[in-house]
Amino acid sequence: MPKASEIKKNAAIEHNGKVYFVKDIAKLTPSGRAGASLYRMRLYEVATGAKADESFKADEMINTAEFNKRKVSFSYNDGEEYVFMDNEDYTPFSLDKETISDELLFITEETTGLQVLIVDDKPVGIELPASVDLVITETDPSIKGASASARTKPAILSTGLTVQVPEYISTGEKIKVNTAEAKFTSRA
Repeated sequence: MPKASEIKKNAAIEHNGKVYFVKDIAKLTPSGRAGASLYRMRLYEVATGAKADESFKADEMINTAEFNKRKVSFSYNDGEEYVFMDNEDYTPFSLDKETISDELLFITEETTGLQVLIVDDKPVGIELPASVDLVITETDPSIKGASASARTKPAILSTGLTVQVPEYISTGEKIKVNTAEAKFTSRA
């Protein structure tokens, strides 16, 4: 059994007799010498999709739940439902927009390396690759002779995500974006 401090985002845990999917984790460090760190977790119940926020002490033991990962590709969206297709046996997995709203900023039809997380035969979330290639739809004109200095400008990508890019990058270019930090890494 891992400690609360060892639990990562996109994990499946058992808490109060129910299975939850960990969507987000915030570490809270209280001031004062006697205070232990707290981990505030945004949880989604696998069975019902109900949202719960729980706090755990850093050394509190947490039961992890069994889950599977399947390699998938984005297929299509049907209103609020997003459908992903298993790369091997073409099984469709549906996830609603609210569940994967953060991940949708990185997903296009061309995105590869996606994995669906399955707990109790039910898809609960999407795991993104380390980086994705996205096209810039809008940014200020590129500056001729701009060096690769630290000066940046905002760029809106095809998915609606906004990232800071170097001044020499222009509209229509495909760039690599780090999914963990939502930052520009290089041209694609």
